[in-house]
Amino acid sequence: MSKRNVDVVVISDVHLGTYGCHAKELLKYLKSIKPKTLILNGDIIDIWQFSKSYFPESHMKVIRKLMKFVSEGVQVHYLTGNHDEMLRKFDGMEMGGFHLQNKLILNLDGKKAWFFHGDVFDVTMQHSKWLAKMGAVGYDTLILINSFVNWVLTAFGREKMSFSKKIKAKFKDAVKFINSFEQTAAELAIEKGYQYVVCGHIHQAEKREISTEAGSVTYLNSGDWVESLTALEYEDQQWTIFKYDHLDFTKDELDEGILSDTDDLKSKLDINILLQHIKYEIAQ
Repeated sequence: MSKRNVDVVVISDVHLGTYGCHAKELLKYLKSIKPKTLILNGDIIDIWQFSKSYFPESHMKVIRKLMKFVSEGVQVHYLTGNHDEMLRKFDGMEMGGFHLQNKLILNLDGKKAWFFHGDVFDVTMQHSKWLAKMGAVGYDTLILINSFVNWVLTAFGREKMSFSKKIKAKFKDAVKFINSFEQTAAELAIEKGYQYVVCGHIHQAEKREISTEAGSVTYLNSGDWVESLTALEYEDQQWTIFKYDHLDFTKDELDEGILSDTDDLKSKLDINILLQHIKYEIAQ
């Protein structure tokens, strides 16, 4: 299977360990690309909702694939988010091509790009973390119910629907928060002299120019792998938003998403080590 060469790939808000995570689709995407640099921009593993009773094989395969990227020489930057904030105290840790950081600055063809998750702009996160965690559980439940409804709609030949998008569209405060988030990120980036600012957190993929009296910046958001199934790709000095569509993948590429029994065993061993670390952090 031929793979697409990409200079930089950014994914965020995967939420491994939750019912809403589309791990199988993400694995197919990861197996279709050959990146030089992969940036995991927060909330990759959902430690907030972590449960040893739910971590499916497909979620393990995603972690195995990320580890394989490192072994192949890909520079993998894991930037922490709010759902995996327990890892923030390990900021600066490096293991070969794997880097654990809270933020990242890269020089891309002479332009500075600033990467961070973005939860620092979330007032709920700063002042009512318990409320944010309750909201996360509610969101995961909503996604689970939405999945069942979409299964029924598909069975009857109807178009799928998104509960969360409908809810956001009806609440002006949600739209206001997203606009404020993007504007704040852009203003800070302009102040610091960056040409790109790349975030996650709000589960809404975006690419647009934002200008202020002090200058302009390209604001980018990688979206998520719960609903939008999007990523950011940088190639030939251009940023694009990748949107997953199963029709874009051939049968061979879909089959490539299935690991061998040997790989499965290795995956289980690797994930067991990872889960031990997570359980230790939760216990602290």
